[in-house]
Amino acid sequence: MIGFIIRIAIAALAIGYNFYLFYTGYWGWGITFIFITALVILSFFRNENVIVALYHMRMGRQEKAWKALERIKAPQFLPKKQHAYVLYLKGMLGLQNNLGFAKCEQLIRKALQIGLRTKQDQAVAKMQLAGICMQSGRKKEAQTLVSEAKKLDKDGLLKEQLDMMKKQLSMVATKNQMRMAQMHRGRVKTPRKR
Repeated sequence: MIGFIIRIAIAALAIGYNFYLFYTGYWGWGITFIFITALVILSFFRNENVIVALYHMRMGRQEKAWKALERIKAPQFLPKKQHAYVLYLKGMLGLQNNLGFAKCEQLIRKALQIGLRTKQDQAVAKMQLAGICMQSGRKKEAQTLVSEAKKLDKDGLLKEQLDMMKKQLSMVATKNQMRMAQMHRGRVKTPRKR
């Protein structure tokens, strides 16, 4: 929250100084300073920690990406789309950091509910949710999520992963089958008497 207040103060000072430059007749410096003021105002709509986290994820440094996301103390004060991406990235990284399937599923679902910007990100989120549903034995929900992800993937970037998930879905047991298997594991078979 303190960072947000500092940004507002810097933006107000930059706008005030820009008006002062135009008022005193320094048109060249005033026009140049408009670009600097625009960068300061743009920082309201793009959080630098989200940009850093995305960069580290692309480079394969998940720990640094997680640290960058943890620096955002109050994501609910971010713009709506940025808040969705913070939740989305935390859910994706949480799967690798052993945050727990239930917590990751909750974060990714909330990000989808708030709204991710691109169709590709929505497709990846639904694909991750399908993987979580497969792990917990919710086969029908996983099938619907895979088909939704396939519809959203217009460019075909996730075609191989989605096809692999469809093959895995044919081998996945339902929740009831998983429960039955767990119940029978505890029972010891008695040998037949002759």
